[in-house]
Amino acid sequence: MKKPILKRKGQYQAARKVPGKLFRLKFKTEHMEGVVATIEPDKKLETYIHEGEEVHILLEGRIEYVVGDETFVLEPGDVLWHRSDVPHGARNIGNTTAKYFTVGVPPTFM
Repeated sequence: MKKPILKRKGQYQAARKVPGKLFRLKFKTEHMEGVVATIEPDKKLETYIHEGEEVHILLEGRIEYVVGDETFVLEPGDVLWHRSDVPHGARNIGNTTAKYFTVGVPPTFM
């Protein structure tokens, strides 16, 4: 892909919904993807592993993110990077819906 990609607020390429969680694909190229994830209070994403790297930017709410045997509490504006071949997953520890933006390299999630 050589042309810039602009997705306006509310524009997504695809979506995947599971109980208490919603993932919306903002962009995907051969090298990376950007996903907006929302997690309802008291819901969690099971840990998983895959190839690559990820960076997460918490936009709203409060989440606990586990990477291997380390646990991080993210507040709005916090940024977390990790290798994806380490077990990782998130849990909403707040009282409101949590929302974060993830960039994954390579694009393996959606």
